[in-house]
This record gives sequence, structure tokens and C-alpha cells, in this order.
Amino acid sequence: MSNKPTTAEIAYFLDEDIGSGDITAQIISEATQAQAIVIAREEMVLCGQAWFDAVFKTINSDITIHWLVAEGVVCEPNTQLCTLQGSARGLLTGERTALNLLQTLSAVATVAKNYADAVSGTQCKVLDTRKTIPGLRNAQKYAVTCGGCVNHRIGLYDGVLIKENHIMAAGSIAQAVSAARSISNVPVEVEVESLDEYQQALLAKPDRIMLDNFSLLDMKKAVLIEHGNIELEASGDITLASIRKVAETGVDFISIGALTKHIKAIDLSMRITMET
Repeated sequence: MSNKPTTAEIAYFLDEDIGSGDITAQIISEATQAQAIVIAREEMVLCGQAWFDAVFKTINSDITIHWLVAEGVVCEPNTQLCTLQGSARGLLTGERTALNLLQTLSAVATVAKNYADAVSGTQCKVLDTRKTIPGLRNAQKYAVTCGGCVNHRIGLYDGVLIKENHIMAAGSIAQAVSAARSISNVPVEVEVESLDEYQQALLAKPDRIMLDNFSLLDMKKAVLIEHGNIELEASGDITLASIRKVAETGVDFISIGALTKHIKAIDLSMRITMET
């Protein structure tokens, strides 16, 4: 996943806030210069520098930004993250959009680190899902990797995930997998909800089987059944408190919607001072 935003993405984010123009900023002379500093108010993993930079560079290319902390680093409360210098109008106009992106992506990276740390020492990897904020999927997927977790499929186009309704419409797990193989060469995954469905899925030979809402006991049973090169993924109501026990069952992956869905923005502050 790209660690940089596209020009179109930044234009969309800015248009949402600026629209026909920042009326308030016009009370300040166009020639006025200013300095600013961004401070973290709580512990966080810093993520989103490229998005933050792009906002200000799009508004005014003369604004300079100096980062004091590297991307992906854990920051303590009251850490100074970066300094900015340039047009006062530009700094004020870009402040909210830039901080919105930085606080959101840092939140995702921080949550991802917590989950990655929780399974440290096992062979299991934590995956994200498609439960992302509309318009921020690529950015959030990047933030997940910044925090130490792994991307699942990016969208509906780069992987097949056969769920209950797909199976019902196709006729069976075997027919669904066979049809998927005939359409594309992308990885094929099947979601199952019982050990009986799991056995059916094994015979169909997908690339991965998702054990949806399995008990720990049934997960262990599934892992012990010979599954060859088929990867096993656990999913469904797995929390930070329970993920370690799930990882210790021997599954290869655990998918967590909360990495991108249940985030709470990091508290950041941007202080601006006018140059004399």
C-alpha cells in the first residue's frame, strides 16, 4: 500500500473544508508570515506525514515543514512532532485538514501496534478489513502497516472472499470455489461457520479459510486437521483482550475490523505564532 496520497485525494480533502475560499483567513494580510509547532497530547504512533505535508504544499508551496519525529515512532504525551514556517494564511487554512488526517492515521497506527504487540512471539499475523472510513481506505491501510499489522485485500478487485450468501447463490462451497478459480487468478478465501463447513472447504482447496466466530476449542480442532498449504484465518468478535489466546491456537492470521473502524482520533495541537 502506498505511503503517499494522490493529488486528487488531497484536492478532495481540501475542497471539503475550503470550498469557495477561506473567508476567515482573509482578515490576515497576504504578506504575513508565521511559525507553528504540532504537539502530541497523548501517547501515539506517528503516522501520516506525507498527507500532512501534501495539504500545506498544495495550499502554498513555500510553506516549509521540519519533522522532529520519524514516521512510525512511538511518541510520549507532549512530544513536539514538527515545526512549520510560511504564509500565515496558508498555515491557518490548512491546519484543520492536515491535523484531521494526521490524528486519524496516527490513531490507526497506534491501535495496530497494540494488536501487533498482543500477538508478538506467535506465528500469527493481524490483518485489517474493508471496514474503513470512506475516502480514506488507502491511507488507513497504509497506517495499519505503519503500526505493524498486515493488509488483507484492498478491495473487491484483488481477492475473492466467499461468504455465506455467495455459497448459497453458487450452490455449494465447492461450486463457489470452482467458479472463482475459473474467473480470476487472485487468491481465493472461503468463510466457514462450523467444522462441517470447514471440512467442505478443505476439499474445495481454496488458498485460505476464514474461521468465522469459531470457539477456541473448534479453532484448535481446525488447526489440528491436516490442511496442507491452505492458510487459516480467524475472525469475529476478537478483541485486544482475547486476541492472544486466538493466536495461540495456531491460526495463521486474525482479521480485526477495529483496526480501522473503532478508532479514536489522537489529540494533537497546532500552535501558531506570527513572525515579527
